[in-house]
Amino acid sequence: MSNITVPLLGMIDVAIVGHMGSAVYIGAVAVGSMIFNLVYWLFGFLRMGSSGLTSQALGRRDLTEVTRQLVRSLSIAMSIALLLILLQEPLRWLMFRFIGPTSDVVPFATAYFHIVIWGAPASLGLFCLSGWYIGMQNTRIPMFISIMQNVVNILASLTLVYGFGLKIEGVALGTVIAQYAGLLMGLGGLRFYRRLRKYMILKGTFVRQAMGRFFNVNRDIFLRTLCLVAVNLYFTSAGARHGAVILSVNTVLLQLYLLFSYFMDGFAYAGEALGGRAYGAKNSTAFHETLRRLFGWAAGVTIVYTLLYMVGGQWIVGILTDEPLVREVSSEYVWWAWLVPAAGSLAFIWDGVFIGITATRGMLVSSFVSALLFFAVYECGKGMMGNHALWLAMIVYLAMRGIVQTGWYKQKLANTI
Repeated sequence: MSNITVPLLGMIDVAIVGHMGSAVYIGAVAVGSMIFNLVYWLFGFLRMGSSGLTSQALGRRDLTEVTRQLVRSLSIAMSIALLLILLQEPLRWLMFRFIGPTSDVVPFATAYFHIVIWGAPASLGLFCLSGWYIGMQNTRIPMFISIMQNVVNILASLTLVYGFGLKIEGVALGTVIAQYAGLLMGLGGLRFYRRLRKYMILKGTFVRQAMGRFFNVNRDIFLRTLCLVAVNLYFTSAGARHGAVILSVNTVLLQLYLLFSYFMDGFAYAGEALGGRAYGAKNSTAFHETLRRLFGWAAGVTIVYTLLYMVGGQWIVGILTDEPLVREVSSEYVWWAWLVPAAGSLAFIWDGVFIGITATRGMLVSSFVSALLFFAVYECGKGMMGNHALWLAMIVYLAMRGIVQTGWYKQKLANTI
């Protein structure tokens, strides 16, 4: 429930700009939000590493390490956020060079970027808090945070855009306001863990051994995320080279991908929390029961989403934008969204399990192999298939991640747990 609100936030932003009267606004939000998605994905290890290490410490009943993990990750997050704000100009220049937005999109995307960058401390801080709460087997607080963030974002964006006429700036400000509201709520949730104060021993939090394990685990996650970023950045960049209409179509259809992926990530988080705790407690029976249930749910959700997109995919597109040309062109590509659930479900579940048991090398290998295949498929097919080759490459990429991870688990992990 927490995760399903995240793509809804993005869909609301797209829906708001999708009714402003020009595809350029959709393209600007697509470029601006993609930049932050990519940048924040690079530091997703702050959440993923926190949940795995915290859940294992909880399984060992090492409550001192549980508290240290929170302090350790928050300190690193604030340092990274400060650097992002200080280096915002070269960061924007570099990302624009990679994505290559058309000249009509650049001014609006620039305005969006220079406002949303100030939300970096809130976003990265929430990564740490969410990961820690998940590791503590508490997904209720992250759920309340996500719901509240979305409500604030919707109300703030609608007020600023339609009440004050701020257009792109209003959408950006609404996002930042929602991010800081979420951070405050996340910090407020720590009051429910007052009993852990007696275990708060800061000495030893930043010692070489502890920091070494934190960064060793997160190095693989970082490099794996770099592969994901490369694929998503290229996907947006290749779409942008086809013009504002194709960029807008891909942006709208990606909302269907995100709607499924964030829902599935909810089960991946269960894999992190339950799998990591069972692994830390060396409880093989509980671990394998967790696997069985996760993949059972994944199969059911895949069927439901596939049917939903086959029946109502174009209807969802119509809700997101009233631009006639965007809606017309999207009908040529919407069927690719039908394939997303079946292609991606395995990878999402295995990601959660691998994070929980800190088997991060398997995640890195699967993402690297799949990224190479993505670029190979697109480069071979773009001459004949155009934008269809881009979507084919994405489907192959998603499927291969799950296939490689399944093989990695069977070959290297199944007999050790």
